[in-house]
Amino acid sequence: MVDEYLPPRKLPLRSMFLDLNSYFASVEQQLDPKLRGKPVAVIPTMADTTSCIAASYEAKKFGIKCGTNVAEAKRRCPEIILMTGNHPAYVAFHEKVKVACESVLPIDKVCSIDEMRFCLLATEGVPEVAAKLATKMKKAVLEQVGECITSSVGVAPNHFLAKLATDMMKPDGLVILQHFDLPERLFDLKLTEFCGINTRTKIRLNAAGIFTGKDLVLASEMKLRQAFGGVIGERFYHRLRGEPGNDDNQTDKSLSHSHVLAPEFRTEQGCRDVLLRLLHKASARLRASGLWATHMSVYVKGMSKSWGEQTSLAPTQDSVTMTHLFLEMWEKRSFERPLQVGVGFTGLLKPEQVTPSLFDPTIERSAFNSAIDTVNQKFGKHKVVLAGLDKAKHTADEKIAFQKVELFQEGKDDNVFDDAFPDTFRGGKAFSG
Repeated sequence: MVDEYLPPRKLPLRSMFLDLNSYFASVEQQLDPKLRGKPVAVIPTMADTTSCIAASYEAKKFGIKCGTNVAEAKRRCPEIILMTGNHPAYVAFHEKVKVACESVLPIDKVCSIDEMRFCLLATEGVPEVAAKLATKMKKAVLEQVGECITSSVGVAPNHFLAKLATDMMKPDGLVILQHFDLPERLFDLKLTEFCGINTRTKIRLNAAGIFTGKDLVLASEMKLRQAFGGVIGERFYHRLRGEPGNDDNQTDKSLSHSHVLAPEFRTEQGCRDVLLRLLHKASARLRASGLWATHMSVYVKGMSKSWGEQTSLAPTQDSVTMTHLFLEMWEKRSFERPLQVGVGFTGLLKPEQVTPSLFDPTIERSAFNSAIDTVNQKFGKHKVVLAGLDKAKHTADEKIAFQKVELFQEGKDDNVFDDAFPDTFRGGKAFSG
């Protein structure tokens, strides 16, 4: 029977979700009027072998999206304008969007650089009132942040469905999912359009006989638990029915940095230099966060052959200790035609969870590293740097992935966006006179 799978009647609207449309590309168009109405793609570095990290809606008409290879993007749209990421600007605009949204409703949670959610209380959950609030919020973003910064808003009984609703009408959409829309409104969605279902999860669901959105929505709680392999399936069952739940993320258990190599660094020595740069940058973030790592991994992604190694270590946040371990791992390298490198720390511990060895100098070294961090914070990035990093110290600038909302500052005035003279960040000359 289908009826047992239907959601409870008269579910109140409890959640509003705002998703900024083509955010990175929209910021570029807002900063430079000459880019408006034209196909724009934001890329990590000027190389045909890398991929787009954002595309304007004018570019999306050519099938260009996040993940599209740059060479392929040029083939599909010879007129496409490529921009390297202006990440301090994206963070600055994010802060402006927060202020604009909070002029309408308090933010319940900032979910990513281009997404935030809001709780609807009492009469705010009345459909007509929710629609007016959503319209007012979209207007506030346009007026206070910029005419190119459009958004899609979803309203639903829970955060999961509200986020799902933002994808149902883009760009500049407003979708309200009420109790009488469920579950039929979800039947035509592809499995990968549901938040939390990627290609790998889709394969698992297919193996369990779930192929469509309708199959997913009408599946029993037991079947979803078996299909997902645990409690995640149970959560999906209740979320799909509009029931409230705890959607807050767990505390981060890892810290990583990756970097797409510029052509001049696509050599063994270039990879080594940039990996060392990432290693010291990531260890500085560990110290700033008061965390200690117990596992370290490094990798090189190559066009022909990739390589990676990982190792365990006594709890540390010391750059020198990590450098020694990295150089040992580097001896085992085996890759061809490198494109991207990365380092990662896992098994992160808080200070109270660390019991240092009496014979391990990592505590004293960490204090030394922290002193260097303090000098750089006071006098400027790279004022004090290890000699081995000199050639690569200006590589691997901080990037703002969509799941991040702020940039780590390695020193005084690092990653600062000048709203009055935005071109200065790209190396241009500030206008004067």
